[in-house]
Amino acid sequence: MDLPVRRPKREHVAAAVVALTAAVTVFVVATEVFPYHSNNHDEAVYLLQAAMLLEGQLQLYAGELAGAFRPWFFVEDGGRLYPKYAPVPAAMYAVSMALFEEPRVTLAAVAAGNAALVYAFGSMAFDRRVGVVAAATFAAAPLSLVTGSVFLPYAPTTLLNLLFAVCYLQGVRRRDSRYAVAAGLSIGLAFFARPYTAVLFATPFIAHALWSVGRAFRERGIRPLPETVRRHVLTAVGGLAFVGLTLAYNAYLTGSPLLFPFEAFAPMDGPGFGRRRLLEYSVEYTPELALRANGYVLWYLATRWFTAGLLGIACALCGLTIAVRRLFGGTDGGPPLSRADGVAVATLAGLLATVPAGNVAFWGNRNVLATMDDPADGLISLFGPVYHFDLLVPLSIFAAVAVVAGWSRLRELVFDRASPRGARVALAIVLVAGLALAGVANAALVDAPLERNAAYTEKYERAYEPFETAEFDDAVVFLPTPYGEWQNHPFQYLRNEPGFDGPAVYALDREPAEDFAVVDAYPDREYRRYAYRGEWTPEPDRHVVPKLEPLSVREGERLAGETVVGVPDPENVVRAHVELRVDGEATGYSIDDPGERAAVGWSLDESGARLNEAEGSVAVDGAEEVVLTVTLVQPDGSTLTYRQEATVRADDDRVQAIWPPERSVCPLVTQCGSQGTYLPDRPDAHRDGVSFETRLAAT
Repeated sequence: MDLPVRRPKREHVAAAVVALTAAVTVFVVATEVFPYHSNNHDEAVYLLQAAMLLEGQLQLYAGELAGAFRPWFFVEDGGRLYPKYAPVPAAMYAVSMALFEEPRVTLAAVAAGNAALVYAFGSMAFDRRVGVVAAATFAAAPLSLVTGSVFLPYAPTTLLNLLFAVCYLQGVRRRDSRYAVAAGLSIGLAFFARPYTAVLFATPFIAHALWSVGRAFRERGIRPLPETVRRHVLTAVGGLAFVGLTLAYNAYLTGSPLLFPFEAFAPMDGPGFGRRRLLEYSVEYTPELALRANGYVLWYLATRWFTAGLLGIACALCGLTIAVRRLFGGTDGGPPLSRADGVAVATLAGLLATVPAGNVAFWGNRNVLATMDDPADGLISLFGPVYHFDLLVPLSIFAAVAVVAGWSRLRELVFDRASPRGARVALAIVLVAGLALAGVANAALVDAPLERNAAYTEKYERAYEPFETAEFDDAVVFLPTPYGEWQNHPFQYLRNEPGFDGPAVYALDREPAEDFAVVDAYPDREYRRYAYRGEWTPEPDRHVVPKLEPLSVREGERLAGETVVGVPDPENVVRAHVELRVDGEATGYSIDDPGERAAVGWSLDESGARLNEAEGSVAVDGAEEVVLTVTLVQPDGSTLTYRQEATVRADDDRVQAIWPPERSVCPLVTQCGSQGTYLPDRPDAHRDGVSFETRLAAT
């Protein structure tokens, strides 16, 4: 006898297609738009955390080299380094790193999971048709597409919050304790990931739980303990278990269960009003400023970061109106709400209050706005109102309610007034036109932030060009510090392995003594220095010209050097002034009519540095920076300065130098930093006649 075949419901199939499409789209965006990661350098924190977790580490141990290795947003404490962020999102990225060696798989899985859970939430609150449309609306939102394609915690935390919501509602609907436990564990894990975000999301559900418990006690008394109470207690226990784990994690890293790593890094960077501070940036965060900033953030969410912009928001408002009418017993032609449906709708609507209201107290919503009235500036222009990511859930579902209700009403009207065939044709035309309109509106919204992020990708692609062809086996690479002494800020693509023992170990290029400390710690590795010509700025259209040059440590009782520089337009150069300087002490001489090339001899030994053609020397005490400049002077006072800065260490009867030195060519000034970095392999980067040769050998 043939057994009946159960076909999956078409709404389930449609939801699966939506989830799969969301996963593929996010993976493609993450791969193609963010191959070197984004301009939000927090990504490096989570990816390094993920690598640490795979090595069984919650913190890094760098000892005396902590300053050279300190990653962005890591706390430095006595030689150990730990991240300011909780490890939950990083653990999610670590799974796909371990299984596929590609953390972007997690981004795709999170996108699919969020779409599937929005479908489940919408189906429970209304029906499966609403669930499908809601899932598609959520997945298509620019905020979901763009922010979900980078290694930030917002989409993963929403996944945990949604899992909590769905399990909580299933527990209410089915009176099943297993769902109650799962709900508690989910929101507890979300709390571990982002405590404030989880509390804001959970508040409507907590309110319902308290109301349910109070009603159960009023109706049934304390003994025996009502089933509703037992179920909510299980949810609470599951959540509190992870709260306890969070406090234990705090105690392990910071020494106090109530001191979060986030607060240890920046004590004035949490929710609240008054003086707020993160590193060197601070602001007086008043309620007035909070309301103004959050008003802009919500407006940009409505107009730029939700599906189809204001059209989608209009649908969400209509859907909310329909839902409220059904919740309070009104009729609009839709099905009446059961008690369980009413709980789902009420908690869903509650999110529209708790998420925006709670975010008013968090100054991060001011920080995402560079200029509050310019939505094309600041982090919000690249990633959207990230702290309101959870709002996509109720907005998407209520928008879907309006779309489904409108479609049902339209279908009734058309079939009442036309033949079945004509009605189907008319509805098909309306459907195609509606999808095209929404698609065009949404594509325009998505395209803008993707273009802005693509501009940063082009900038990073040029900056990392030397690393694309370089092969590292056992190297130490010194990195520049354009934003201060932080690794991965901005160069987050260049990350150390947790043990600082990978094929390439990246160290910050700092003071001479600190650079030699790195060399001493890795005596058997090859050394390289990454540098660039130009100024590194946050602007995407300000590019640099990079170089990755090999380094060596020259040493001996005496080191003899020669620096030969080219003289552009030698007929107009009347003299060259040579100066050798160490820590404020200098010696020098002048060369009259230097000709086409000027050669300068100099030497180093334990007693100091000296010029061959000048009397006296300058002392070198331990590790120092020895600066040699050759300034070409024209009759009108115009100058061109060749500058080399060598990291040198004199110790007992020997002297060491990291070679070659940093070289720059500066018109009009004697020091111009990275703007004048000399690029020996790119003569076209300098004016005709510029050349800069350096030699150093033990004698």
